Amino acid sequence: METIYLCIVVFLLCLAVFDLFVGVSNDAVNFLNSAIGAKVAKFRTVMIVASAGVALGAVMSSGMMDVARHGIMQPSNFTFYDVMTIFLAVMVTDVIVLDMFNTLGMPTSTTVSLVFELLGGTFVIAALKIATDPSLQFGDLLNTDKALSVIVAIFVSVAIAFVFGCIVQWISRVVFTFNYKKHSRYSIALFGGIAFTSLAYFIFLKGICKSHYLDDNIRDWVQANTSMLLVYTFIGSSIVMQIFHLLRINVFKFVVLMGTFGLAMAFAGNDLVNFIGVPLAGLDSYNDFMANANGAADTAFYMDSLKSSAQTPPFYLFAAGVVMIIAMATSKKARNVIKTSVDLSRQDEGDEMFGTSRAARSIVRVTQDTNSWIMQYMPGCIKRWIDSRFNKQEVELEDGAAFDVVRAAINLVLASMLITIGTNFKLPLSTTYVTFMVAMGSSLADRAWSRESAVFRVTGVISVIGGWFITAAVAFGACAVVCLIMFYGGIVAKILFIGLVIFLLIRSNRQYTKKEKEADKSNVFRLMMSTHDPEIVWDLLSKHVARTQSFTARFAINEFNNILDGLENERPRILRKVAKELSKEKDMLKIFRRQELLALKRVPTDIAIERNTWFHLGINSSEQYIYCLRRILDPVKEHVDNNFNPLPQAYIDEFRPIRANINDLMQQTEAQISTGRFEHYRDTLAMADQCKDELSIVRKRHIDRIQQAKGNNNLQVSLVYLNLLQESQQLLSNMRHQLRAAKKFSES
Repeated sequence: METIYLCIVVFLLCLAVFDLFVGVSNDAVNFLNSAIGAKVAKFRTVMIVASAGVALGAVMSSGMMDVARHGIMQPSNFTFYDVMTIFLAVMVTDVIVLDMFNTLGMPTSTTVSLVFELLGGTFVIAALKIATDPSLQFGDLLNTDKALSVIVAIFVSVAIAFVFGCIVQWISRVVFTFNYKKHSRYSIALFGGIAFTSLAYFIFLKGICKSHYLDDNIRDWVQANTSMLLVYTFIGSSIVMQIFHLLRINVFKFVVLMGTFGLAMAFAGNDLVNFIGVPLAGLDSYNDFMANANGAADTAFYMDSLKSSAQTPPFYLFAAGVVMIIAMATSKKARNVIKTSVDLSRQDEGDEMFGTSRAARSIVRVTQDTNSWIMQYMPGCIKRWIDSRFNKQEVELEDGAAFDVVRAAINLVLASMLITIGTNFKLPLSTTYVTFMVAMGSSLADRAWSRESAVFRVTGVISVIGGWFITAAVAFGACAVVCLIMFYGGIVAKILFIGLVIFLLIRSNRQYTKKEKEADKSNVFRLMMSTHDPEIVWDLLSKHVARTQSFTARFAINEFNNILDGLENERPRILRKVAKELSKEKDMLKIFRRQELLALKRVPTDIAIERNTWFHLGINSSEQYIYCLRRILDPVKEHVDNNFNPLPQAYIDEFRPIRANINDLMQQTEAQISTGRFEHYRDTLAMADQCKDELSIVRKRHIDRIQQAKGNNNLQVSLVYLNLLQESQQLLSNMRHQLRAAKKFSES
């Protein structure tokens, strides 16, 4: 039995290392996106600063480990078997939930996962113990007050972060404007002093001074003289910031780097418990059982030892910090800083990751109406003065930056303060929630959400927040079920779940590799939007358009053949798959159209004016492929689903040579567009006209056949075939338009 539990503890520790890599890879963007999004320094410099913060935060995070030990459960009423079942269920569920959400592409949070998994596992075991012992109450088994405070802190932090981000950014922008270099002569020292003092207080005075590594005398002196230290820090830092400004050192960049350090430290101190808290609690439980059980059964040894505060050896904390730093430096996920928060908060227009929703449209409409009502009663002089402070034409952005350093500084300072406050109160706030909502609030106050983009970005925020709530519900329910199965299934169930986790880890790694290859396809667009040379933009755009249109032509003929195969062989599964693929391609074409149109605005004006007609004709032709195929598919799918009469062999034989001609013409079109060689352009158009004429003849013959047919047995399939002939003609017309547009667009 001891050997089995030792294997479980080793497995938990292995999962802790995996969680560190995955968690840091996913969450590193929380403290890296502002510095890299504003291009305040080289990537290597930002990584060094963040690594220092992570290392220090990890070593100082010992107190947060209590959340996993007794933050949710009352361990004195749980046996060794109970807590090991809960801990293993939490870690197994964590991997399953993260794998599921990553597969679906939905946002999640490691903090919310941990808290609600602990809550779900503890709740189900508590319910089982109460069922067998009525004298017990939930208050005897669940630390309800602490659990409630943790849950409330997590979700209240969402609103607090958004409101403070909005207010502080609005005030900062009014003070500095977008032309911050011009308006920083006197205010920059005050801003830098406030930022430095805030970070120093919440990170160093309230963070490091609570560490048990510090001598008690020093800690007592700091606490007794905190007010004096704050005054001296503010005065000294303000003077230093003014000197920096006079020496032409960008104070905002300094604050951003300092904020990156602080947020990385707060992230490590707050989130480390999400990755190693449960495994270390399992290790402590195993050590206590082995040392003090004295032959007692695992179901009879109670875990009073977990009531005490964690005394995590510095080696474990330091090792965890090293793993986090390695993950940041080597993980390709960590390098992909163009994440959801950056996309939703960037200053300029660009490709929108999200669509629209009814809720977002309603929110935007109400907000606009409210703003219009307020503007009616605001004096014109005040309105004009505020608008002059928000003149985005004066924005000073680094090359390729998503927003300026003023907003980056606000994001980092505010997020660091909020997370550090939560950490000092031992409330595991979600760094993802706080940093994301601060960024959303500051971008809203910065007028980064225009009327053209607001509905997309509000939809994105709603989607992310909705994903968080779903995470909580799924984590609670899934861990409760897993814990219940493990409790009654014993060692066999635990081994089976361990095998499932190993399988999911392998599959997740393969899926991420595949997803990474697909994500590389959008690199061309990012390059088009980041370069300032119009000629380079035009060269990239022409290649991007050719690739999009050639792919659409290839996609159209493949799905056309699939529809015909599904009809001829009566395969509804094939037709359902075609319906999904058409819907997906329609959404992708909308994204590509917006991307390419944004890039077209950046090419030389004379080229854009000359080519934009052919650009729109080409993309319209691509979209018409989808609509045409949908018009073919819908009656075919309905016919096959209802098990109506199959397509007669005579119809199949009649259409087979036409199908071959259409395939040949579409392949010729795709080849000419993809290679840019249009020597046989007119021949292809002539052959397409000839095929359309042939379709007209066949269609006329089929109409006569319907009219002359006796009985109505084949009426349904005859109408489906007639629709196929008509839409095949339209498909060829779309092909001609696309080929012509592609040729004209690519001509020098």
